[in-house]
Amino acid sequence: MARNGKDKDKAAPLRELLRLPVGRPVDLGAYDAAATPGGPGDKAAAKDATARAGKRMAALQERLWAAGARGDRRRLLLVLQGMDTSGKGGTVKHVVSHFNPSGCRLKAFKQPTDEERRHPFLWRVRRALPEPGEIGVFDRSHYEDVLIARVHELAPSTEIELRYPRINDFERALTEDGVTVIKCFLHISYEEQCRRLLKRLDNPEKHWKFDPADIEERARWPAYQEAYQIALERCSTRAAPWYLIPADHKWYRNWAISRLLLAHLEELAPGYPAADFDVARCRERLLKEG
Repeated sequence: MARNGKDKDKAAPLRELLRLPVGRPVDLGAYDAAATPGGPGDKAAAKDATARAGKRMAALQERLWAAGARGDRRRLLLVLQGMDTSGKGGTVKHVVSHFNPSGCRLKAFKQPTDEERRHPFLWRVRRALPEPGEIGVFDRSHYEDVLIARVHELAPSTEIELRYPRINDFERALTEDGVTVIKCFLHISYEEQCRRLLKRLDNPEKHWKFDPADIEERARWPAYQEAYQIALERCSTRAAPWYLIPADHKWYRNWAISRLLLAHLEELAPGYPAADFDVARCRERLLKEG
């Protein structure tokens, strides 16, 4: 993954470069968070390519949304996971913003509410899923229940172990019901996270994004890396694979995710539904009535 390539405006090979192997152990230390596999040569080229991809993504989204309004059950779900400052919110701002918000469903998962705790862990996730024709985006997701729950021991280890196969069953059922699941792990380095946290502290306009608890969570870095490795290994399936996105370079992160979204939308190839009424007759009536 450390090897770079030229942007030949072909997204399919990128899926192969970033997709984690199914059923094999994951060692995050073996992946360079500053790498730019398959990417453009520099930041300027990446921004230009991302903008061009955004226009095509928007056009395909409109077709998907239109098809959904006429009974096509297909939809897309983008899952964003990563350590603090890895760029989940930045991805929403710079990539997802290319879509028409009327056809999107964005959910940022926070600490479970009292009501959510009274239900199985997937209950709140099911309520946030995209409807047919929509593009859903999860800023954090059901994986929090095998990540933070594991690190902070919020549930018995036996319960957490049962959640991995439940997640796989859940995601398989989604794909069988017409949902294209794109799971992106934003891989940031320990050093880059420190730089980004310091920038928040140095800018009064970013203080709202900082929480002293971020420092405490950072101290648990090894435990989180282990929890992610387990989740990525056990829940990367053929139906819903994980894509590891090197995230130290924001411009590469945005480019890579936009290309992944575009590739999956092009594969869906949504089309505008044919009119179920007499177009000529309606036009004639409008002209006649003035």
